[in-house]
Amino acid sequence: MARNGQVRQVRVTGVGALTPLGADAPSSWSGLLDGTSGVRLLEEEWAAGLPVHVAAGLTVDPASLLPRPEARKLDRGEQMALLGAREAWQDAGAPQVEPERLAVVIGTGTGGVLTTLGQDDTFETSGIRKMSPFTVPMLMPNGPAAWVSMDLGAKGGARTPVSACASGAEALALGQDLIRSGRADVVVAGGVEACLHPFTLAAFAQMKALSTRSEDPEAVSRPFDVGRSGFVMGEGAGIMVLERPDFAEARGARSHGTLAGSAVSSSADHITASDADGQTAAMELALRDADLSPADIGVVHAHATSTESGDVAEAEAIGRAIGRHAAVTATKSMTGHMLGASGTVGAMAALLALRDGVLPATRNLDELDPRVDLDVVHGEPRSGQWTGALANSFGFGGHNVSLVFTG
Repeated sequence: MARNGQVRQVRVTGVGALTPLGADAPSSWSGLLDGTSGVRLLEEEWAAGLPVHVAAGLTVDPASLLPRPEARKLDRGEQMALLGAREAWQDAGAPQVEPERLAVVIGTGTGGVLTTLGQDDTFETSGIRKMSPFTVPMLMPNGPAAWVSMDLGAKGGARTPVSACASGAEALALGQDLIRSGRADVVVAGGVEACLHPFTLAAFAQMKALSTRSEDPEAVSRPFDVGRSGFVMGEGAGIMVLERPDFAEARGARSHGTLAGSAVSSSADHITASDADGQTAAMELALRDADLSPADIGVVHAHATSTESGDVAEAEAIGRAIGRHAAVTATKSMTGHMLGASGTVGAMAALLALRDGVLPATRNLDELDPRVDLDVVHGEPRSGQWTGALANSFGFGGHNVSLVFTG
């Protein structure tokens, strides 16, 4: 689609993912449709004494999927980024594109925090000579984007949005902008997060963001439910290959769907609290950007982390911007909150729901909060043929990102 001679909509030709439900995009998508929970009890020795006893880790160690010489110089998040990008690239058919017309945008909320904390422990206990010579490139927030750009030979720019839990979604919005502006034909974009560590779990617990329940780990993450008690921290990666429509068509590429619009707003209100006004603005701007009306949106993937105030604020914003006709899902009920990766994985769920005509159900929704006046899908996945889908992603600092997809 073009407006004033410019590319507006962008094809999604490849997807890749590592999540608490699977080591690739197909298994992660199947897990969402099956209602599988990736939340488990933390039984590791390092978790003893923490106020939080559950988390959503990957189903496989990413280091085991890479050659040892390669894995040892990469932070866990960088390992995930490489694996997710390689999957997405192959899913897209490994496009033949000029290096200068290929860009990478991979966001993260915390960067290489596992390396930072781990190497600090090494420095304190064993001294400088025991520190890894790869410490700096392993802890850099831009490391995932940099490694993927080198892996693919992308010379059109390697960028790293750091917008807390909205980072992965903002990466997709920036990737769309790069293609729209004519600066790239193909962009590999997404988000990654690897921060399951006693320090980060304790830090989020201190601000009362995490649930401290553990009696039934798979039931702890419960967005929109009256019994929700905070989110479950997860880890993961989600990557998409975005292309100019004419470029994708010329090479006969298969398309999963279209990224039709995007918008980024800042609430400028509170460092951690959710703000319905800023979220409404992002959704309304994304619709306008996609040249769609609220009635065109049949599916909404909610950010919905399972916090008391956050879910209610978003429900209010969705009601304002979209209305109450759309089918809403909240897949963090299964994956936990993958922070900087969650926006891309949520966007993938919205995109594939349009492609396959089926929307995953929200797990653990036993009693809908009466303040959530939305059609939240629960129990069983819902089948349908929808024109458009919207995916929300919000982050501490007032970062609001909304993405609009069409088939």
